[in-house]
Amino acid sequence: MSQQSFDKIWQMIGLRYTSHPWHGIDTHPNSPETVTSFIEVIPSDTVKYEVDKKSGFLMIDRPQKFSNIVPALYGFIPQTYCKDEVAAYCMEKTGKENIVGDDDPLDICVLTEREVTHGNIIVNAVPIGGFRMIDGGEADDKIIAVMAKDEVYSEWRDISDLPATVLDRLKHYFLTYKQLPGEAPKCEITDIYGAEEAHEVIRRSKLDYENKYGDLESALSLTLFEAFNFSQRQQGLLKDL
Repeated sequence: MSQQSFDKIWQMIGLRYTSHPWHGIDTHPNSPETVTSFIEVIPSDTVKYEVDKKSGFLMIDRPQKFSNIVPALYGFIPQTYCKDEVAAYCMEKTGKENIVGDDDPLDICVLTEREVTHGNIIVNAVPIGGFRMIDGGEADDKIIAVMAKDEVYSEWRDISDLPATVLDRLKHYFLTYKQLPGEAPKCEITDIYGAEEAHEVIRRSKLDYENKYGDLESALSLTLFEAFNFSQRQQGLLKDL
Protein backbone atom coordinates (compact mmCIF):
# COMPACT_ATOMS: atom_id res chain seq x y z
CA MET A 1 0.00 0.00 0.00
CA SER A 2 1.49 3.36 -1.04
CA GLN A 3 1.95 6.42 1.18
CA GLN A 4 -0.60 8.21 -0.98
CA SER A 5 -3.13 5.52 -0.12
CA PHE A 6 -2.39 5.92 3.58
CA ASP A 7 -2.79 9.69 3.30
CA LYS A 8 -6.22 9.23 1.72
CA ILE A 9 -7.24 6.83 4.49
CA TRP A 10 -6.29 9.34 7.19
CA GLN A 11 -8.17 12.09 5.35
CA MET A 12 -11.29 9.90 5.29
CA ILE A 13 -10.87 9.01 8.97
CA GLY A 14 -10.66 12.75 9.71
CA LEU A 15 -14.01 13.24 8.00
CA ARG A 16 -15.66 10.49 10.04
CA TYR A 17 -14.09 10.82 13.50
CA THR A 18 -13.13 13.70 15.78
CA SER A 19 -9.40 14.03 16.38
CA HIS A 20 -7.94 13.75 19.88
CA PRO A 21 -7.28 17.35 21.05
CA TRP A 22 -3.77 16.55 22.28
CA HIS A 23 -2.50 14.35 19.47
CA GLY A 24 -4.77 15.00 16.51
CA ILE A 25 -4.76 18.80 16.16
CA ASP A 26 -2.06 20.00 13.78
CA THR A 27 0.77 22.25 14.92
CA HIS A 28 0.49 25.82 13.60
CA PRO A 29 2.80 26.28 10.57
CA ASN A 30 4.32 29.43 12.15
CA SER A 31 5.01 27.84 15.55
CA PRO A 32 6.38 28.99 17.97
CA GLU A 33 5.65 32.60 16.90
CA THR A 34 1.98 31.60 16.53
CA VAL A 35 0.57 28.45 18.09
CA THR A 36 -2.60 26.46 17.86
CA SER A 37 -4.10 26.12 21.32
CA PHE A 38 -6.94 24.00 22.65
CA ILE A 39 -9.06 25.81 25.24
CA GLU A 40 -10.44 23.76 28.13
CA VAL A 41 -11.57 26.46 30.60
CA ILE A 42 -12.97 29.99 30.26
CA PRO A 43 -13.30 32.70 32.96
CA SER A 44 -17.00 32.02 33.63
CA ASP A 45 -16.48 28.31 34.38
CA THR A 46 -17.06 27.34 38.00
CA VAL A 47 -15.33 23.98 37.57
CA LYS A 48 -11.96 23.17 36.02
CA TYR A 49 -12.32 21.12 32.87
CA GLU A 50 -9.45 19.02 31.59
CA VAL A 51 -9.01 16.79 28.56
CA ASP A 52 -9.11 13.10 29.43
CA LYS A 53 -5.83 11.83 27.97
CA LYS A 54 -7.29 8.48 26.95
CA SER A 55 -10.56 9.47 25.30
CA GLY A 56 -9.93 13.11 24.33
CA PHE A 57 -13.22 14.23 25.89
CA LEU A 58 -13.41 17.08 28.37
CA MET A 59 -13.89 15.88 31.93
CA ILE A 60 -14.45 17.73 35.20
CA ASP A 61 -11.14 17.80 37.05
CA ARG A 62 -12.37 19.64 40.15
CA PRO A 63 -14.55 22.57 41.20
CA GLN A 64 -12.72 25.89 41.19
CA LYS A 65 -11.52 26.40 44.75
CA PHE A 66 -13.10 29.23 46.72
CA SER A 67 -13.42 32.45 44.67
CA ASN A 68 -10.64 31.61 42.20
CA ILE A 69 -11.62 32.42 38.64
CA VAL A 70 -9.31 31.70 35.75
CA PRO A 71 -8.56 35.18 34.34
CA ALA A 72 -8.13 34.14 30.69
CA LEU A 73 -8.86 31.37 28.25
CA TYR A 74 -6.90 28.41 29.57
CA GLY A 75 -5.81 25.21 27.88
CA PHE A 76 -2.78 23.63 26.24
CA ILE A 77 -0.74 23.53 23.05
CA PRO A 78 -1.41 20.29 21.13
CA GLN A 79 1.49 17.99 20.29
CA THR A 80 3.60 19.29 23.18
CA TYR A 81 4.78 17.42 26.27
CA CYS A 82 6.61 18.53 29.38
CA LYS A 83 9.32 16.06 30.23
CA ASP A 84 13.14 15.99 30.17
CA GLU A 85 13.84 18.93 27.83
CA VAL A 86 11.42 21.27 29.59
CA ALA A 87 12.69 20.18 33.02
CA ALA A 88 16.33 20.67 31.96
CA TYR A 89 15.56 24.20 30.76
CA CYS A 90 13.84 24.97 34.06
CA MET A 91 16.88 23.75 36.02
CA GLU A 92 19.22 25.70 33.73
CA LYS A 93 17.32 28.94 34.30
CA THR A 94 16.63 28.56 38.02
CA GLY A 95 19.74 26.74 39.25
CA LYS A 96 17.47 24.24 41.00
CA GLU A 97 18.07 20.50 40.92
CA ASN A 98 15.91 17.37 40.69
CA ILE A 99 13.16 19.09 38.69
CA VAL A 100 11.11 16.78 36.48
CA GLY A 101 8.49 17.42 33.81
CA ASP A 102 4.83 17.13 34.79
CA ASP A 103 3.99 14.64 31.98
CA ASP A 104 1.31 16.96 30.58
CA PRO A 105 0.99 19.05 27.43
CA LEU A 106 2.27 22.62 27.74
CA ASP A 107 -0.27 24.94 29.40
CA ILE A 108 -1.27 28.23 27.80
CA CYS A 109 -3.36 31.26 28.81
CA VAL A 110 -4.84 33.23 25.94
CA LEU A 111 -5.87 36.84 26.51
CA THR A 112 -8.59 38.36 24.38
CA GLU A 113 -10.77 41.45 24.46
CA ARG A 114 -13.76 39.44 23.25
CA GLU A 115 -16.04 37.33 25.41
CA VAL A 116 -15.74 33.62 24.63
CA THR A 117 -18.74 31.69 25.96
CA HIS A 118 -17.43 28.10 26.10
CA GLY A 119 -14.33 25.97 25.95
CA ASN A 120 -13.58 22.86 23.88
CA ILE A 121 -12.43 25.11 21.03
CA ILE A 122 -9.29 25.73 18.98
CA VAL A 123 -7.71 29.20 19.17
CA ASN A 124 -4.72 30.59 17.29
CA ALA A 125 -2.57 32.51 19.74
CA VAL A 126 0.63 34.59 19.78
CA PRO A 127 2.90 33.76 22.76
CA ILE A 128 4.25 36.89 24.47
CA GLY A 129 5.89 35.32 27.53
CA GLY A 130 5.24 32.97 30.40
CA PHE A 131 5.60 31.97 34.02
CA ARG A 132 8.33 29.54 35.00
CA MET A 133 6.27 27.71 37.56
CA ILE A 134 7.31 24.76 39.72
CA ASP A 135 4.52 22.66 41.20
CA GLY A 136 5.68 20.12 43.77
CA GLY A 137 9.08 19.69 42.13
CA GLU A 138 7.65 19.51 38.61
CA ALA A 139 8.24 22.02 35.81
CA ASP A 140 4.79 23.43 35.02
CA ASP A 141 5.36 26.42 32.72
CA LYS A 142 2.40 28.62 31.84
CA ILE A 143 2.70 30.26 28.43
CA ILE A 144 0.99 33.67 28.24
CA ALA A 145 -0.40 34.55 24.82
CA VAL A 146 -2.84 36.87 23.08
CA MET A 147 -5.46 35.75 20.62
CA ALA A 148 -4.23 36.16 17.06
CA LYS A 149 -5.81 39.16 15.32
CA ASP A 150 -7.49 40.37 18.53
CA GLU A 151 -8.56 43.97 17.98
CA VAL A 152 -7.03 45.18 21.26
CA TYR A 153 -4.66 42.64 22.77
CA SER A 154 -2.79 41.79 19.57
CA GLU A 155 -0.88 45.04 20.08
CA TRP A 156 0.93 43.33 22.97
CA ARG A 157 4.00 41.60 21.57
CA ASP A 158 5.90 40.85 24.79
CA ILE A 159 4.92 40.26 28.39
CA SER A 160 6.52 43.60 29.25
CA ASP A 161 3.62 45.19 27.33
CA LEU A 162 1.05 43.76 29.76
CA PRO A 163 -0.47 46.13 32.32
CA ALA A 164 0.72 45.22 35.83
CA THR A 165 -2.87 44.57 36.94
CA VAL A 166 -3.35 41.87 34.28
CA LEU A 167 -0.02 40.25 35.11
CA ASP A 168 -0.79 40.29 38.86
CA ARG A 169 -4.19 38.70 38.25
CA LEU A 170 -2.61 35.85 36.29
CA LYS A 171 0.10 35.34 38.92
CA HIS A 172 -2.42 35.31 41.76
CA TYR A 173 -4.56 32.68 40.07
CA PHE A 174 -1.71 30.23 39.46
CA LEU A 175 -0.20 30.71 42.90
CA THR A 176 -3.51 30.08 44.68
CA TYR A 177 -5.70 27.88 42.45
CA LYS A 178 -4.59 24.71 44.29
CA GLN A 179 -4.08 26.33 47.67
CA LEU A 180 -6.13 25.30 50.69
CA PRO A 181 -6.26 27.34 53.91
CA GLY A 182 -3.54 26.34 56.35
CA GLU A 183 -1.48 24.44 53.79
CA ALA A 184 2.05 25.37 52.82
CA PRO A 185 2.33 26.84 49.30
CA LYS A 186 2.72 24.12 46.69
CA CYS A 187 3.37 26.26 43.62
CA GLU A 188 6.02 28.89 43.02
CA ILE A 189 6.73 31.18 40.10
CA THR A 190 10.49 31.58 39.90
CA ASP A 191 10.60 33.80 36.80
CA ILE A 192 8.44 35.80 34.45
CA TYR A 193 9.92 35.61 30.98
CA GLY A 194 9.29 37.25 27.63
CA ALA A 195 8.42 36.03 24.15
CA GLU A 196 11.90 34.72 23.28
CA GLU A 197 12.03 32.34 26.25
CA ALA A 198 8.42 31.34 25.67
CA HIS A 199 9.39 30.26 22.17
CA GLU A 200 12.23 28.16 23.59
CA VAL A 201 9.92 26.45 26.10
CA ILE A 202 7.51 25.64 23.26
CA ARG A 203 10.34 24.23 21.12
CA ARG A 204 11.52 22.04 23.98
CA SER A 205 8.01 20.82 24.74
CA LYS A 206 7.62 19.85 21.08
CA LEU A 207 10.93 17.96 21.26
CA ASP A 208 9.73 16.18 24.40
CA TYR A 209 6.57 15.24 22.53
CA GLU A 210 8.54 13.86 19.58
CA ASN A 211 10.77 11.87 21.94
CA LYS A 212 7.73 10.42 23.68
CA TYR A 213 5.29 9.83 20.84
CA GLY A 214 7.30 10.19 17.64
CA ASP A 215 5.42 10.43 14.36
CA LEU A 216 2.02 9.01 15.30
CA GLU A 217 0.66 9.00 11.75
CA SER A 218 3.61 6.94 10.51
CA ALA A 219 3.18 4.51 13.42
CA LEU A 220 -0.53 4.22 12.71
CA SER A 221 0.14 3.71 9.02
CA LEU A 222 2.57 0.90 9.83
CA THR A 223 0.00 -0.72 12.15
CA LEU A 224 -2.65 -0.46 9.43
CA PHE A 225 -0.25 -1.96 6.89
CA GLU A 226 0.48 -4.89 9.22
CA ALA A 227 -3.25 -5.43 9.77
CA PHE A 228 -3.80 -5.36 5.99
CA ASN A 229 -1.09 -7.96 5.43
CA PHE A 230 -2.46 -10.14 8.25
CA SER A 231 -5.90 -10.00 6.66
CA GLN A 232 -4.46 -11.11 3.33
CA ARG A 233 -2.64 -14.01 5.02
CA GLN A 234 -5.84 -15.04 6.77
CA GLN A 235 -7.70 -15.07 3.47
CA GLY A 236 -4.95 -17.20 1.91
CA LEU A 237 -5.15 -19.73 4.74
CA LEU A 238 -8.93 -19.97 4.44
CA LYS A 239 -8.68 -20.64 0.71
CA ASP A 240 -6.31 -23.55 1.35
CA LEU A 241 -8.71 -25.26 3.78
